[in-house]
Amino acid sequence: MGSGWWWSFDLGVSGEIICMTPPMTLAEEVMLLSLDDEKGDAKEPSRVQWAVAGAMVVDLALAGRIDVEDERVHVRDPSPVGVPYLDAELADLAERGEAPKVKKVIEHARKTGVKGARQSLIDRGLVREEKKKVLGIFSVSRYPEADGAAERELRDRLEAVVEHGRSPDERTAALVALLHGARLRKLAFGGGDRRRTETRMKEIAEGQWVSPAVRRAVDGAEAAMVAVITTTTIAATG
Repeated sequence: MGSGWWWSFDLGVSGEIICMTPPMTLAEEVMLLSLDDEKGDAKEPSRVQWAVAGAMVVDLALAGRIDVEDERVHVRDPSPVGVPYLDAELADLAERGEAPKVKKVIEHARKTGVKGARQSLIDRGLVREEKKKVLGIFSVSRYPEADGAAERELRDRLEAVVEHGRSPDERTAALVALLHGARLRKLAFGGGDRRRTETRMKEIAEGQWVSPAVRRAVDGAEAAMVAVITTTTIAATG
C-alpha cells in the first residue's frame, strides 16, 4: 500500500511527536498563484482550470497512486492519499474498467478540481471567502489572501529555480512544467525578461528533474493541457 500525503512532523517541548500541516498539493499551489491577493479575483480562470486538473494527475503520480503509459492513466494503488478532492478523483479512476486517456482524466478532474483546491486553501487559512451582492441580486464569491507566508515561500522557490538558476526539486520542477504547459507564466513571473523566463521554464519542463513515473505524468498532463487550451483558444477566436 502506498503512502499518504507528505505530512511533516515536529517535536514538542516534552519530546512528543506533533503532526504538522501537510504541504500544499501542486493543484493548490496553482490555485494560490491564480488568486489576486487583495481582491480575491481569479486570474486566467479558464487556463487555471486545466492547470489545476493537470496538477491533480501529477499529484497522484507523486503519491505513487497512478502511472501514465501510452497516454493512459493506470491506477497502481487505490488507497486514499488523505486529500479529499484527490481521493475522489482516484476513486473514480479505480472504478473505471479501462484505463482512460490522460485528456479524459483532465476533463473530468476539471469539473471539481478548482473548487476542491480552493476549499483546501480556505481550510488551511491561506485565503478567506468573501461573498458580495452584484447589482443587489447576484451573489459573487471572492477569495482574498488571509496568510501570505505560504505564497511568498512558493514564489521565492519558483524565482530561485527559474530566475536564478537553482536546481529544482521534483515537485518544483513539476509545477514549473505545469505552468509552462498551461501558458501561465505571468501568474508566477510578472516582470523580468519574458523570453529568458520562458526559455528557462521550457528547460526545466523538458529536463530530467523528476522520476520516470512522474515524468510520464507531467508529459501526459502537459500534452493534454496544450491540446485543450489550443482548441479552446482557436474556437474562441475563430
